[in-house]
Amino acid sequence: MTMKSLLSSVSLALLLGGAASVAQAQIAIGHLTDYSGPTSDVGTPYGQAVADTLAWVNKNGGVGGKQLNVDSNDYGYQVPRAIALYKKWSAPDNKVAAIMGWGTADTEALTGFLAQDKIPDISGSYAAALTDPEGSSGKAKPAPYNFFYGPSYSDALRAELTWAADDWKAKGKPGKPKFVHMGANHPYPNAPKAAGEALAAELGFEVLPPLVFALAPGDYSAQCLSLKSSGANYAYLGNTAASNISVLKACKTAGVDVQFLSNVWGMDENAAKAAGDAADGVVFPLRTAVAWGGNAPGMKTVMEISKMSDPTGKVYRPVHYIAAVCSALYLKEALDWAVKNGGPTGEYVAKGFYQKADWVPAGMDGVCNPSTWTDKDHRGSMKVDLYRAKISGPTDGDLNDLMAKGTIKLEKVKTVELARKPDWFGW
Repeated sequence: MTMKSLLSSVSLALLLGGAASVAQAQIAIGHLTDYSGPTSDVGTPYGQAVADTLAWVNKNGGVGGKQLNVDSNDYGYQVPRAIALYKKWSAPDNKVAAIMGWGTADTEALTGFLAQDKIPDISGSYAAALTDPEGSSGKAKPAPYNFFYGPSYSDALRAELTWAADDWKAKGKPGKPKFVHMGANHPYPNAPKAAGEALAAELGFEVLPPLVFALAPGDYSAQCLSLKSSGANYAYLGNTAASNISVLKACKTAGVDVQFLSNVWGMDENAAKAAGDAADGVVFPLRTAVAWGGNAPGMKTVMEISKMSDPTGKVYRPVHYIAAVCSALYLKEALDWAVKNGGPTGEYVAKGFYQKADWVPAGMDGVCNPSTWTDKDHRGSMKVDLYRAKISGPTDGDLNDLMAKGTIKLEKVKTVELARKPDWFGW
């Protein structure tokens, strides 16, 4: 071997060794987003918050001195694309320590693989089927590596129905109230359907046949006329805000007199602005203790994180942004524990979620609601804060101004503390 070829070989070895050491000094994270699909209306602020939070973590020293190597991908809410990305993230030479996930259909499709590969998925899906780590409920397959922040879709709907039953009594109306579930025939809107209808019947509601409308915006006049003729008193909107806005507007035009209840993704400040007075009175769950601009110590941290993509600090962030900051910071602290107790691999990251009770991430006091996960129960919270959208005038103009003037308000209705009932586990 010539001196030249020897030096070339040494240089290549050093180069490869350097690349390997850089890779080892980083922690790989997969990030699934919907910026272009049917849930992009809420997926965009949520995904942006996850990206901002993880970038902020890196800016502030990373995790245990290691930078997070975040692979963000817009999968357009398409399950095959999510599965293809998972294959990439679970490959032995590219295995991620965790995934910040998104939709119900893709999360449920991956649950078995996550368990097999020991990769935690902190998703934007709050399907109750993801809360049973051992499958002990008999209602869902084991989901030991699935986590999410906030009450499940089912528990949020149970809280709304509990409030609705009290609301009906407080109004002194005769007879049984009528309840209807509305949404696309899709795993996400359907996730709490059986649980909600079962509790509605138990609480004395007459349960009406469900009304189906697509996840995409459209003309839902026919559904509103059916809703009106059914005499429903309480209607649950199971889709994200974009298609719910279409329903709210169409039902306003049709003169439908019903109390709308929304899932957590079904109403926010942007939806209230877009729907205008048609959104007035919609009741929905809020995952965080405050909304944007709220007076809480942890909002200082949220504002700093927001500056990662908005250096001006002037962009109004909807409720989903703040909830995503909480979600990503829970992952960050689970990673902190893993680095100190075995290494940043999926198995240890999952164990990191079990180390604290009534847990709020550092610097997020008064923003993230305290959460507890155990290896037997992944229902992080049974407390559901219900809010009502209030619209007091035209909603044209800048959202910051509309919120500052009180034209759009998110008013707290009630906090419902649900019992951790065994028969509610996993569905």
